[in-house]
Amino acid sequence: MNTTTMATTPWADPKRLLWLFSPFIPVLGILIVGLYTLTGWGIALWGGPFLVYFLIPLLDRLIGTDQTNPPETAMAQLEEDPYYRAIVYAYIPSQFITTIWGAWLATNGGLATWEWIGLVFSVGAINGLAINTGHELSHKRDTLGRWMAKLTLAPTAYGHFYTEHVRGHHKNVATPEDPASSKMGESFWRFLPRTMIGSLVSAWKIEGERLERSGKSQWSLGNDNFQAWGLTVLLFGGLTLWLGWGALLFLGLQAFYAASLLEVINYIEHYGLLRQKGPDGRFVRCSPEHSWNSNHIVTNLVLYQLQRHSDHHAHPTRSFQALRHFENSPQLPSGYASMLMPAYIPWLWYRQMDPRVAAHYKGDLSLANMLPSKRAKLLKEEARREAAASTGKPVQNNVHQANAHASTATRHRCTDCGYVYDEKTGAPHEGFPAGTKWSAIPDTWPCPDCAVREKVDFEALE
Repeated sequence: MNTTTMATTPWADPKRLLWLFSPFIPVLGILIVGLYTLTGWGIALWGGPFLVYFLIPLLDRLIGTDQTNPPETAMAQLEEDPYYRAIVYAYIPSQFITTIWGAWLATNGGLATWEWIGLVFSVGAINGLAINTGHELSHKRDTLGRWMAKLTLAPTAYGHFYTEHVRGHHKNVATPEDPASSKMGESFWRFLPRTMIGSLVSAWKIEGERLERSGKSQWSLGNDNFQAWGLTVLLFGGLTLWLGWGALLFLGLQAFYAASLLEVINYIEHYGLLRQKGPDGRFVRCSPEHSWNSNHIVTNLVLYQLQRHSDHHAHPTRSFQALRHFENSPQLPSGYASMLMPAYIPWLWYRQMDPRVAAHYKGDLSLANMLPSKRAKLLKEEARREAAASTGKPVQNNVHQANAHASTATRHRCTDCGYVYDEKTGAPHEGFPAGTKWSAIPDTWPCPDCAVREKVDFEALE
């Protein structure tokens, strides 16, 4: 199928009503708990895993893909339409109802062990998918959107994702420095503890550096991690006081499963892909070739087009409805939901994905992000498999704004998202008070809105 771009203006989004499928997901959580309450059918409490591992992949297979892009002329219209923001917000009330009702049922429903476990997975599935709602909102520039992101993450106890994803992952994606980018030859079960611990450490470091620039303690209430974790403490603490310690056990287990769903998606998104270093020693800019993509319709409706991951990393502040497909972006064999089970089974995952990584780099695995302990084995296997394969390297884009750090202008604009640093107002949240000179800002400072451009990438404004 070839990419098509609709050119009619004014433009009507053909998926406008279909986007409601996403906020309907937590409603299914309410229906799962409600069906058990009304009927006593224990199998109903396994509805979450059924949805994630069977129903969505099946619908993806039956309905297929859509590579259609909105026209450039419709981008402003799509970004300004409040309907799409309302869809993202609509997920949250049902998410909390499912979580609270699930905690009550876990402690007062007299469930059999197998029913209780099913409830953990079902509530965890709803909250795991909710992390993607928090993800969408964490990229917004307004205060309300960012606080709603923290609120959405509260049931997962994974509030540091708000900090690490935007200012860590987007800066370091597809490099060995990124805890959320998986390496070729690394199983999901090895990746999971590395990314969970690494993301926490990264978030703590990022906030510490920001607060230090502001002359504040890392232990201050201005720490975004503390704000997000505080919402979890309020939710979990309140439910534990009401329902007892059994609620805390239930909430903790479903939160861990929810976070693992986020991390298995992270595992899929950048497996084996690597940004090379340019002559200046910096990693080249993230481009479409550094993310695995899919255009399967149903998963894209559920995950706010997260599968158009290349465009998301190229333009992190771009809203889900405006994300585009790129012909030159690496493509998965199926949608993210369909790739979950293979990701859990190392030999099956390697069999599906390692040849794709090798094909992406035209047989030159020295360009891939490989697990160091598996490097020799992977190179040997690929040499045996592709003895006569080409070793041509893909062209890398390493164009930076020359001498941006030496500019005498007082205003500078991010070349990706358009954020403007003005010396008159500074960036107080980033630790640069009003009046801070452009020359005083470190060259490695990332854009506070998109994080995919650093100071040296900014352009001077007259």
